[in-house]
Amino acid sequence: QVQLVESGGGLVQAGGSLRLSCAASGGTFSTYVMAWFRQAPGREREFVARMHAVNGGSTTYADSVKGRFTISGDNAENTVYLQMNSLTPEDTAVYSCAAGLYYTSATSKYHYWGQGTQVTVSS
Repeated sequence: QVQLVESGGGLVQAGGSLRLSCAASGGTFSTYVMAWFRQAPGREREFVARMHAVNGGSTTYADSVKGRFTISGDNAENTVYLQMNSLTPEDTAVYSCAAGLYYTSATSKYHYWGQGTQVTVSS
């Protein structure tokens, strides 16, 4: 059973940066696709970024964050990060990391989820 624990959320002004962390335990980190999703109030959960830890760390981003967010991983530490720069109020959401076996943006394909961390961007 894989367990995921996020940290690093908080309140930041527009234009600022945050780095989220997701620590994984109970599984072999390098065998999973790791992803970040977010959910704003009143909206559906949406894909943010994913990486294939085994496949040379290939990455994919949602258009809304491309060029501003960077996903990375540390296989030795079983941790995946989301560096978020140039934040806007539209980035305000609960951010969750997820682990799955398929390189996809589909929420339903991710088997393991963290509890989420709140990111609030003030204008």
